[in-house]
Amino acid sequence: MSKQDNFTKKALAAGAITALAFAGSAQAQSSDALLNKLVDKGVLTTKEADDLRKETQKDADKAFGNMNQQKSGLPDWVSSLKFYGDLRLRYESIFIDSGDFPERSRFRYRIRPGFTAMLKDNFEVGMRLTSSEPSGAFGGDPVSGNTSFSDNGSKKFVYLDLAYAKWHAIKTTNWNLAFTGGKMENPLHFPGTELFDKDYTPEGFAQEISYRLDPRHVLKVTAVQYILDELAASGKDPALLGGQLRWNAAWDKHWSSTLGGTYLSIVNRDSLITATVPNQGRGNTRNAAGALVHGFNAYGGDAGLTYLFDSAPLHTGAFPVTISGDYLYNPSAPADNVAYTAGITFGKAGKKHSWQLDYRYTRLEADAWYEEFTESDFGGVYATAPIGGDSNYRSGTNVKGHWVKASYSPADSLTISAAYFFTDLIHPSPSNSDGGAGRLQLDLVWKF
Repeated sequence: MSKQDNFTKKALAAGAITALAFAGSAQAQSSDALLNKLVDKGVLTTKEADDLRKETQKDADKAFGNMNQQKSGLPDWVSSLKFYGDLRLRYESIFIDSGDFPERSRFRYRIRPGFTAMLKDNFEVGMRLTSSEPSGAFGGDPVSGNTSFSDNGSKKFVYLDLAYAKWHAIKTTNWNLAFTGGKMENPLHFPGTELFDKDYTPEGFAQEISYRLDPRHVLKVTAVQYILDELAASGKDPALLGGQLRWNAAWDKHWSSTLGGTYLSIVNRDSLITATVPNQGRGNTRNAAGALVHGFNAYGGDAGLTYLFDSAPLHTGAFPVTISGDYLYNPSAPADNVAYTAGITFGKAGKKHSWQLDYRYTRLEADAWYEEFTESDFGGVYATAPIGGDSNYRSGTNVKGHWVKASYSPADSLTISAAYFFTDLIHPSPSNSDGGAGRLQLDLVWKF
Protein backbone atom coordinates (compact mmCIF):
# COMPACT_ATOMS: atom_id res chain seq x y z
CA MET A 1 0.00 0.00 0.00
CA SER A 2 1.40 3.44 -0.95
CA LYS A 3 1.80 6.20 1.62
CA GLN A 4 -0.89 8.18 -0.17
CA ASP A 5 -3.37 5.28 -0.07
CA ASN A 6 -2.61 4.71 3.60
CA PHE A 7 -3.14 8.39 4.38
CA THR A 8 -6.41 8.41 2.44
CA LYS A 9 -7.76 5.39 4.37
CA LYS A 10 -6.80 6.95 7.68
CA ALA A 11 -8.45 10.22 6.74
CA LEU A 12 -11.64 8.42 5.76
CA ALA A 13 -11.54 6.49 9.04
CA ALA A 14 -11.16 9.71 11.00
CA GLY A 15 -14.11 11.25 9.18
CA ALA A 16 -16.34 8.26 9.84
CA ILE A 17 -15.42 8.11 13.51
CA THR A 18 -15.98 11.84 13.93
CA ALA A 19 -19.42 11.64 12.31
CA LEU A 20 -20.43 8.79 14.59
CA ALA A 21 -19.18 10.56 17.69
CA PHE A 22 -21.13 13.71 16.83
CA ALA A 23 -24.30 11.68 16.25
CA GLY A 24 -24.80 10.56 19.84
CA SER A 25 -23.90 8.03 22.53
CA ALA A 26 -25.10 4.89 20.70
CA GLN A 27 -23.16 5.86 17.58
CA ALA A 28 -20.14 6.71 19.72
CA GLN A 29 -20.13 3.14 20.97
CA SER A 30 -20.22 2.02 17.34
CA SER A 31 -17.14 4.16 16.68
CA ASP A 32 -15.18 2.11 19.21
CA ALA A 33 -16.13 -1.07 17.37
CA LEU A 34 -15.15 0.51 14.04
CA LEU A 35 -11.77 1.57 15.40
CA ASN A 36 -11.13 -1.95 16.68
CA LYS A 37 -11.99 -3.37 13.25
CA LEU A 38 -9.62 -0.94 11.55
CA VAL A 39 -6.84 -2.06 13.91
CA ASP A 40 -7.61 -5.70 13.07
CA LYS A 41 -7.38 -4.92 9.34
CA GLY A 42 -4.05 -3.14 9.77
CA VAL A 43 -5.35 0.24 8.59
CA LEU A 44 -4.53 1.82 11.97
CA THR A 45 -2.06 0.91 14.69
CA THR A 46 -3.26 0.57 18.26
CA LYS A 47 -1.64 3.90 19.19
CA GLU A 48 -3.19 5.67 16.19
CA ALA A 49 -6.63 4.32 17.13
CA ASP A 50 -6.28 5.51 20.73
CA ASP A 51 -5.07 8.95 19.63
CA LEU A 52 -7.93 9.23 17.14
CA ARG A 53 -10.47 8.23 19.78
CA LYS A 54 -9.23 10.92 22.17
CA GLU A 55 -9.03 13.62 19.51
CA THR A 56 -12.51 12.83 18.16
CA GLN A 57 -14.07 12.98 21.61
CA LYS A 58 -12.36 16.29 22.29
CA ASP A 59 -13.68 17.78 19.03
CA ALA A 60 -17.20 16.47 19.64
CA ASP A 61 -17.30 17.90 23.17
CA LYS A 62 -16.11 21.27 21.93
CA ALA A 63 -18.47 21.48 18.96
CA PHE A 64 -21.65 20.18 20.55
CA GLY A 65 -21.27 20.61 24.30
CA ASN A 66 -22.99 23.99 24.51
CA MET A 67 -25.74 23.02 22.05
CA ASN A 68 -26.57 19.81 23.94
CA GLN A 69 -26.66 21.70 27.23
CA GLN A 70 -29.13 24.23 25.84
CA LYS A 71 -31.39 21.51 24.42
CA SER A 72 -31.48 19.21 27.44
CA GLY A 73 -30.93 21.54 30.36
CA LEU A 74 -28.23 19.16 31.66
CA PRO A 75 -24.84 20.37 32.90
CA ASP A 76 -22.12 20.39 30.26
CA TRP A 77 -20.26 17.53 31.97
CA VAL A 78 -23.16 15.14 31.18
CA SER A 79 -22.39 13.77 27.72
CA SER A 80 -25.49 11.53 27.45
CA LEU A 81 -28.50 10.37 29.46
CA LYS A 82 -30.19 7.05 28.67
CA PHE A 83 -33.54 5.90 30.05
CA TYR A 84 -34.35 2.18 29.86
CA GLY A 85 -36.37 -0.55 31.54
CA ASP A 86 -38.51 -3.64 31.22
CA LEU A 87 -41.94 -4.87 32.29
CA ARG A 88 -42.71 -8.55 32.81
CA LEU A 89 -46.22 -10.01 33.25
CA ARG A 90 -46.22 -13.60 34.53
CA TYR A 91 -48.68 -16.40 35.16
CA GLU A 92 -47.25 -19.02 37.51
CA SER A 93 -48.38 -22.36 38.94
CA ILE A 94 -46.55 -24.46 41.55
CA PHE A 95 -47.46 -28.16 41.68
CA ILE A 96 -46.61 -30.10 44.87
CA ASP A 97 -45.90 -33.81 44.35
CA SER A 98 -46.77 -34.96 47.86
CA GLY A 99 -50.25 -33.47 48.07
CA ASP A 100 -49.56 -32.24 51.63
CA PHE A 101 -49.68 -28.61 50.47
CA PRO A 102 -52.12 -26.95 48.07
CA GLU A 103 -51.09 -26.17 44.52
CA ARG A 104 -50.61 -22.47 43.96
CA SER A 105 -51.50 -20.30 40.95
CA ARG A 106 -50.90 -16.56 40.72
CA PHE A 107 -50.38 -13.63 38.38
CA ARG A 108 -47.33 -11.45 38.98
CA TYR A 109 -45.49 -8.47 37.51
CA ARG A 110 -41.99 -7.02 37.63
CA ILE A 111 -41.10 -3.55 36.39
CA ARG A 112 -37.60 -2.02 36.41
CA PRO A 113 -37.25 1.56 35.07
CA GLY A 114 -33.84 3.17 35.23
CA PHE A 115 -31.36 5.60 33.72
CA THR A 116 -27.64 5.82 33.01
CA ALA A 117 -25.78 9.14 32.83
CA MET A 118 -22.45 9.21 30.99
CA LEU A 119 -20.24 11.97 32.28
CA LYS A 120 -17.03 13.56 31.08
CA ASP A 121 -13.71 12.09 32.22
CA ASN A 122 -15.05 8.54 31.76
CA PHE A 123 -17.50 8.55 34.67
CA GLU A 124 -20.87 6.79 34.69
CA VAL A 125 -23.73 7.06 37.20
CA GLY A 126 -26.81 4.86 37.17
CA MET A 127 -30.03 4.26 39.06
CA ARG A 128 -32.86 1.76 38.68
CA LEU A 129 -36.10 1.12 40.54
CA THR A 130 -37.84 -2.23 40.86
CA SER A 131 -41.06 -3.74 42.06
CA SER A 132 -40.78 -6.41 44.75
CA GLU A 133 -42.56 -7.79 47.79
CA PRO A 134 -41.50 -6.89 51.34
CA SER A 135 -39.13 -9.29 53.09
CA GLY A 136 -40.05 -8.73 56.72
CA ALA A 137 -38.65 -5.43 57.99
CA PHE A 138 -35.67 -5.48 55.60
CA GLY A 139 -37.09 -3.99 52.41
CA GLY A 140 -37.73 -5.84 49.16
CA ASP A 141 -36.80 -9.44 48.39
CA PRO A 142 -33.05 -9.48 47.52
CA VAL A 143 -33.45 -12.15 44.82
CA SER A 144 -36.77 -11.27 43.18
CA GLY A 145 -38.55 -8.25 41.74
CA ASN A 146 -41.86 -10.10 41.41
CA THR A 147 -45.06 -8.74 42.93
CA SER A 148 -48.26 -10.80 43.04
CA PHE A 149 -51.66 -9.48 42.01
CA SER A 150 -53.35 -9.47 45.43
CA ASP A 151 -54.99 -7.55 48.27
CA ASN A 152 -57.88 -5.98 46.35
CA GLY A 153 -55.77 -3.77 44.12
CA SER A 154 -53.71 -2.31 46.96
CA LYS A 155 -50.90 0.08 46.02
CA LYS A 156 -47.66 -1.86 45.61
CA PHE A 157 -44.09 -1.24 46.76
CA VAL A 158 -41.23 0.22 44.74
CA TYR A 159 -37.59 -0.22 45.80
CA LEU A 160 -34.15 1.05 44.83
CA ASP A 161 -32.53 -1.68 42.72
CA LEU A 162 -29.41 0.09 41.40
CA ALA A 163 -27.54 3.16 42.63
CA TYR A 164 -23.93 3.14 41.51
CA ALA A 165 -21.01 5.14 40.15
CA LYS A 166 -18.46 3.72 37.71
CA TRP A 167 -15.12 5.10 36.55
CA HIS A 168 -13.59 3.80 33.33
CA ALA A 169 -10.05 4.64 34.38
CA ILE A 170 -8.50 3.11 31.25
CA LYS A 171 -10.35 2.52 27.99
CA THR A 172 -8.15 1.77 25.01
CA THR A 173 -8.19 -0.74 22.18
CA ASN A 174 -6.39 -3.37 24.28
CA TRP A 175 -6.87 -2.33 27.91
CA ASN A 176 -9.96 -1.63 30.00
CA LEU A 177 -9.94 -0.83 33.71
CA ALA A 178 -13.10 0.11 35.63
CA PHE A 179 -14.02 0.71 39.27
CA THR A 180 -17.63 0.49 40.51
CA GLY A 181 -19.17 1.37 43.86
CA GLY A 182 -22.71 1.33 45.21
CA LYS A 183 -25.65 -0.99 44.53
CA MET A 184 -24.77 -2.51 41.19
CA GLU A 185 -25.40 -5.23 38.64
CA ASN A 186 -23.46 -8.34 39.62
CA PRO A 187 -20.18 -8.23 37.62
CA LEU A 188 -19.50 -11.93 38.29
CA HIS A 189 -20.76 -14.08 35.42
CA PHE A 190 -21.88 -17.72 35.44
CA PRO A 191 -23.85 -19.80 32.91
CA GLY A 192 -26.29 -21.01 35.60
CA THR A 193 -28.07 -19.41 38.56
CA GLU A 194 -27.17 -21.78 41.38
CA LEU A 195 -24.72 -19.19 42.78
CA PHE A 196 -26.62 -15.93 42.19
CA ASP A 197 -30.15 -15.16 41.08
CA LYS A 198 -30.16 -12.85 38.06
CA ASP A 199 -32.19 -10.32 40.08
CA TYR A 200 -29.58 -10.11 42.86
CA THR A 201 -27.96 -6.65 42.83
CA PRO A 202 -25.11 -6.59 45.38
CA GLU A 203 -23.98 -3.60 47.41
CA GLY A 204 -20.28 -2.82 47.69
CA PHE A 205 -17.39 -2.44 45.28
CA ALA A 206 -15.99 -4.08 42.16
CA GLN A 207 -12.86 -3.76 40.07
CA GLU A 208 -12.62 -5.05 36.50
CA ILE A 209 -9.59 -5.16 34.22
CA SER A 210 -9.42 -6.75 30.78
CA TYR A 211 -6.63 -7.13 28.25
CA ARG A 212 -7.01 -7.97 24.60
CA LEU A 213 -4.26 -10.46 23.82
CA ASP A 214 -5.02 -10.29 20.09
CA PRO A 215 -8.10 -9.69 17.92
CA ARG A 216 -9.61 -13.04 19.02
CA HIS A 217 -8.68 -13.46 22.69
CA VAL A 218 -9.50 -11.38 25.79
CA LEU A 219 -8.51 -11.97 29.41
CA LYS A 220 -10.57 -10.39 32.18
CA VAL A 221 -10.08 -10.24 35.95
CA THR A 222 -12.90 -9.18 38.28
CA ALA A 223 -12.60 -8.58 42.02
CA VAL A 224 -15.60 -7.89 44.27
CA GLN A 225 -16.27 -6.83 47.86
CA TYR A 226 -19.97 -7.15 48.71
CA ILE A 227 -21.29 -5.85 52.04
CA LEU A 228 -23.91 -8.33 53.32
CA ASP A 229 -24.95 -6.49 56.50
CA GLU A 230 -23.98 -3.59 58.76
CA LEU A 231 -24.14 -4.27 62.49
CA ALA A 232 -24.24 -1.22 64.76
CA ALA A 233 -23.38 -3.24 67.88
CA SER A 234 -20.49 -5.17 66.33
CA GLY A 235 -17.47 -4.56 64.15
CA LYS A 236 -17.90 -7.98 62.54
CA ASP A 237 -19.92 -7.03 59.49
CA PRO A 238 -20.42 -10.00 57.14
CA ALA A 239 -19.10 -9.56 53.61
CA LEU A 240 -18.47 -11.54 50.45
CA LEU A 241 -14.98 -11.28 48.91
CA GLY A 242 -14.37 -12.81 45.53
CA GLY A 243 -12.34 -12.90 42.35
CA GLN A 244 -12.92 -14.26 38.86
CA LEU A 245 -10.54 -14.84 35.95
CA ARG A 246 -12.14 -15.23 32.51
CA TRP A 247 -10.80 -16.03 29.04
CA ASN A 248 -13.09 -15.24 26.10
CA ALA A 249 -12.03 -16.50 22.69
CA ALA A 250 -13.41 -16.18 19.15
CA TRP A 251 -11.65 -18.92 17.19
CA ASP A 252 -13.22 -18.07 13.84
CA LYS A 253 -16.51 -16.67 12.55
CA HIS A 254 -18.38 -19.74 13.82
CA TRP A 255 -16.64 -20.99 16.98
CA SER A 256 -16.24 -19.09 20.28
CA SER A 257 -15.64 -20.13 23.88
CA THR A 258 -15.45 -18.83 27.43
CA LEU A 259 -13.56 -20.28 30.38
CA GLY A 260 -13.67 -18.95 33.95
CA GLY A 261 -12.28 -19.65 37.39
CA THR A 262 -13.75 -18.17 40.59
CA TYR A 263 -12.97 -17.94 44.29
CA LEU A 264 -15.65 -16.75 46.75
CA SER A 265 -15.35 -16.28 50.51
CA ILE A 266 -17.86 -15.06 53.10
CA VAL A 267 -16.25 -13.41 56.13
CA ASN A 268 -17.94 -13.03 59.54
CA ARG A 269 -20.57 -15.63 58.64
CA ASP A 270 -21.59 -15.93 62.32
CA SER A 271 -23.44 -12.63 61.90
CA LEU A 272 -25.69 -14.05 59.16
CA ILE A 273 -28.37 -15.46 61.43
CA THR A 274 -31.93 -15.61 60.13
CA ALA A 275 -32.98 -12.63 62.25
CA THR A 276 -30.44 -10.20 60.76
CA VAL A 277 -30.87 -10.55 56.98
CA PRO A 278 -33.86 -11.36 54.73
CA ASN A 279 -34.61 -15.05 55.14
CA GLN A 280 -35.71 -16.09 51.65
CA GLY A 281 -33.76 -19.34 51.13
CA ARG A 282 -33.58 -22.71 52.87
CA GLY A 283 -31.07 -25.55 52.85
CA ASN A 284 -27.92 -24.49 54.76
CA THR A 285 -27.03 -26.35 57.95
CA ARG A 286 -27.85 -24.09 60.91
CA ASN A 287 -27.72 -24.42 64.69
CA ALA A 288 -30.61 -23.89 67.07
CA ALA A 289 -29.98 -20.11 67.08
CA GLY A 290 -30.28 -19.96 63.29
CA ALA A 291 -26.54 -19.36 62.73
CA LEU A 292 -24.65 -21.03 59.88
CA VAL A 293 -22.71 -24.09 61.05
CA HIS A 294 -20.22 -24.16 58.16
CA GLY A 295 -18.24 -21.47 56.38
CA PHE A 296 -18.12 -20.62 52.69
CA ASN A 297 -14.71 -20.47 51.00
CA ALA A 298 -15.58 -21.90 47.63
CA TYR A 299 -13.65 -22.61 44.43
CA GLY A 300 -15.38 -22.91 41.08
CA GLY A 301 -14.95 -23.09 37.35
CA ASP A 302 -17.20 -22.68 34.33
CA ALA A 303 -16.96 -23.15 30.59
CA GLY A 304 -19.03 -22.54 27.49
CA LEU A 305 -18.65 -23.40 23.81
CA THR A 306 -20.71 -21.72 21.07
CA TYR A 307 -21.17 -22.53 17.40
CA LEU A 308 -22.78 -19.79 15.30
CA PHE A 309 -24.84 -21.08 12.37
CA ASP A 310 -25.48 -18.67 9.52
CA SER A 311 -29.25 -19.14 9.82
CA ALA A 312 -32.03 -21.32 11.22
CA PRO A 313 -35.73 -21.84 10.41
CA LEU A 314 -38.00 -19.03 11.66
CA HIS A 315 -35.03 -17.24 13.26
CA THR A 316 -33.79 -13.80 12.20
CA GLY A 317 -30.03 -13.53 11.73
CA ALA A 318 -27.27 -15.88 12.82
CA PHE A 319 -28.22 -18.78 15.10
CA PRO A 320 -26.00 -19.63 18.10
CA VAL A 321 -25.91 -23.00 19.87
CA THR A 322 -24.15 -23.01 23.25
CA ILE A 323 -23.26 -25.80 25.63
CA SER A 324 -22.12 -24.69 29.08
CA GLY A 325 -21.60 -25.79 32.63
CA ASP A 326 -20.12 -24.80 35.97
CA TYR A 327 -18.85 -26.47 39.14
CA LEU A 328 -18.40 -25.22 42.73
CA TYR A 329 -16.65 -26.88 45.66
CA ASN A 330 -16.80 -25.55 49.24
CA PRO A 331 -14.09 -27.26 51.36
CA SER A 332 -15.24 -25.36 54.47
CA ALA A 333 -18.14 -27.82 54.79
CA PRO A 334 -17.36 -31.52 55.43
CA ALA A 335 -20.24 -32.85 53.29
CA ASP A 336 -22.96 -31.71 50.89
CA ASN A 337 -20.44 -29.18 49.60
CA VAL A 338 -20.66 -29.43 45.79
CA ALA A 339 -22.77 -27.64 43.19
CA TYR A 340 -22.82 -28.04 39.43
CA THR A 341 -24.93 -27.31 36.36
CA ALA A 342 -24.91 -28.38 32.72
CA GLY A 343 -27.04 -27.01 29.93
CA ILE A 344 -27.57 -26.20 26.27
CA THR A 345 -29.10 -23.18 24.54
CA PHE A 346 -30.40 -23.01 20.95
CA GLY A 347 -30.85 -19.58 19.38
CA LYS A 348 -31.19 -16.18 21.01
CA ALA A 349 -34.46 -14.33 21.54
CA GLY A 350 -34.70 -10.56 21.84
CA LYS A 351 -34.85 -9.45 18.21
CA LYS A 352 -37.93 -9.53 16.00
CA HIS A 353 -38.73 -13.05 14.74
CA SER A 354 -36.04 -14.75 16.81
CA TRP A 355 -36.44 -17.69 19.21
CA GLN A 356 -34.57 -19.50 21.93
CA LEU A 357 -34.74 -22.91 23.62
CA ASP A 358 -32.93 -23.60 26.92
CA TYR A 359 -32.33 -26.69 29.01
CA ARG A 360 -30.31 -26.92 32.24
CA TYR A 361 -29.75 -29.48 35.00
CA THR A 362 -28.64 -28.24 38.43
CA ARG A 363 -27.52 -29.99 41.59
CA LEU A 364 -26.95 -27.60 44.50
CA GLU A 365 -26.02 -29.39 47.70
CA ALA A 366 -26.99 -28.00 51.10
CA ASP A 367 -23.71 -26.35 52.13
CA ALA A 368 -22.10 -25.81 48.75
CA TRP A 369 -23.15 -22.16 48.81
CA TYR A 370 -25.05 -19.55 50.81
CA GLU A 371 -28.79 -20.12 50.49
CA GLU A 372 -29.75 -16.42 50.30
CA PHE A 373 -28.02 -15.75 46.94
CA THR A 374 -29.46 -18.54 44.82
CA GLU A 375 -32.17 -18.75 42.14
CA SER A 376 -35.51 -17.79 43.71
CA ASP A 377 -37.55 -19.97 41.32
CA PHE A 378 -35.59 -23.19 41.93
CA GLY A 379 -36.85 -24.95 45.07
CA GLY A 380 -38.37 -27.97 46.74
CA VAL A 381 -40.97 -28.86 49.37
CA TYR A 382 -40.16 -29.04 53.09
CA ALA A 383 -42.87 -31.11 54.78
CA THR A 384 -41.47 -30.06 58.18
CA ALA A 385 -39.76 -26.74 58.84
CA PRO A 386 -35.94 -26.73 58.81
CA ILE A 387 -34.05 -24.79 61.50
CA GLY A 388 -34.43 -21.08 60.84
CA GLY A 389 -37.20 -21.57 58.29
CA ASP A 390 -40.69 -22.82 57.65
CA SER A 391 -42.38 -25.59 55.70
CA ASN A 392 -43.91 -25.60 52.18
CA TYR A 393 -42.22 -24.90 48.83
CA ARG A 394 -38.96 -22.97 49.36
CA SER A 395 -35.96 -22.08 47.19
CA GLY A 396 -32.33 -22.07 48.28
CA THR A 397 -29.78 -24.91 48.43
CA ASN A 398 -30.34 -28.67 48.94
CA VAL A 399 -32.14 -28.77 45.57
CA LYS A 400 -31.63 -30.68 42.32
CA GLY A 401 -33.60 -30.73 39.11
CA HIS A 402 -34.25 -29.74 35.51
CA TRP A 403 -35.30 -26.49 33.87
CA VAL A 404 -36.58 -25.98 30.31
CA LYS A 405 -37.62 -22.74 28.65
CA ALA A 406 -38.87 -21.71 25.21
CA SER A 407 -38.88 -18.06 24.10
CA TYR A 408 -40.03 -16.18 20.99
CA SER A 409 -39.82 -12.48 20.11
CA PRO A 410 -42.57 -11.31 17.73
CA ALA A 411 -41.15 -7.78 17.99
CA ASP A 412 -37.91 -6.17 19.11
CA SER A 413 -39.61 -4.93 22.27
CA LEU A 414 -41.57 -8.08 23.20
CA THR A 415 -40.52 -11.61 24.17
CA ILE A 416 -42.97 -14.41 25.01
CA SER A 417 -41.71 -17.40 26.99
CA ALA A 418 -42.79 -20.55 28.79
CA ALA A 419 -40.62 -22.28 31.40
CA TYR A 420 -40.99 -25.35 33.59
CA PHE A 421 -38.95 -26.52 36.60
CA PHE A 422 -38.82 -30.20 37.63
CA THR A 423 -37.19 -30.12 41.09
CA ASP A 424 -36.68 -32.18 44.24
CA LEU A 425 -34.92 -31.83 47.58
CA ILE A 426 -31.62 -33.71 47.85
CA HIS A 427 -32.32 -34.40 51.54
CA PRO A 428 -36.09 -34.21 52.22
CA SER A 429 -37.39 -32.93 55.53
CA PRO A 430 -38.31 -35.38 57.04
CA SER A 431 -36.22 -37.99 55.25
CA ASN A 432 -39.20 -40.15 54.22
CA SER A 433 -41.20 -37.26 52.72
CA ASP A 434 -41.63 -36.26 49.08
CA GLY A 435 -39.83 -32.98 48.36
CA GLY A 436 -40.58 -32.85 44.64
CA ALA A 437 -42.39 -30.03 42.83
CA GLY A 438 -43.12 -28.59 39.41
CA ARG A 439 -43.23 -24.91 38.55
CA LEU A 440 -44.77 -23.42 35.39
CA GLN A 441 -44.09 -19.84 34.29
CA LEU A 442 -45.66 -18.04 31.32
CA ASP A 443 -44.11 -14.61 30.65
CA LEU A 444 -44.64 -11.53 28.52
CA VAL A 445 -41.61 -9.20 28.69
CA TRP A 446 -41.50 -5.74 27.15
CA LYS A 447 -38.22 -3.78 26.89
CA PHE A 448 -38.21 -0.01 26.67
